Amino acid sequence: MSQPASKFPNVQTRHKGGISDPIKHDHRELEEYYHKILDSKNEDEKTRWANQFTWELARHSVGEELVVYPRMREILEDGDALVEKDLHEHQETKEQLFKFQSMKSTDPSFEPLLRTMWAGLAQHIKEEEETDLVQLEKALTAEESVDLAKQFQLTKNFVPTRSHPSAPNQPPFETVVGLLAAPIDKLRDLFARFPKDN
Repeated sequence: MSQPASKFPNVQTRHKGGISDPIKHDHRELEEYYHKILDSKNEDEKTRWANQFTWELARHSVGEELVVYPRMREILEDGDALVEKDLHEHQETKEQLFKFQSMKSTDPSFEPLLRTMWAGLAQHIKEEEETDLVQLEKALTAEESVDLAKQFQLTKNFVPTRSHPSAPNQPPFETVVGLLAAPIDKLRDLFARFPKDN
């Protein structure tokens, strides 16, 4: 079954290679993984894509919280309000992801929870791309935006790959907790099944 076209607007990136690019790339991947889970024909395939979705969403969320949100607070006039709203939405998603990541794909609640989680996440993505990233890119120079993108990508390599909703969601405490949780998550990943083409 072919994937439906993305429902998210094609908002132009102001700075080529800037922070909007990797964030939007992650958003498109998450959307793709969501549809692959729903389109999967068997339990094994569904489980693999669910693991991929969990892995990417956990890393993406913490990467934003550690790198992007502090910069938004620092340079945007309404940065505190935007970040608090985003953190609240992240927390809701983390709590849902925490339940989802421990479910078997055969659980009757598996797909309904995924659909509920995606509904909130899709709205968050839309607002982030249409408002947060637009404002952030306007406030950054091209060089600052590219540097922030590099920091975001690098940070994703060191953060937890599973949801930890009770962990702090702001640096420096999130950084410390994340560095402690990440090796445990990565060990779990060794025994998890992921899509064969990734």
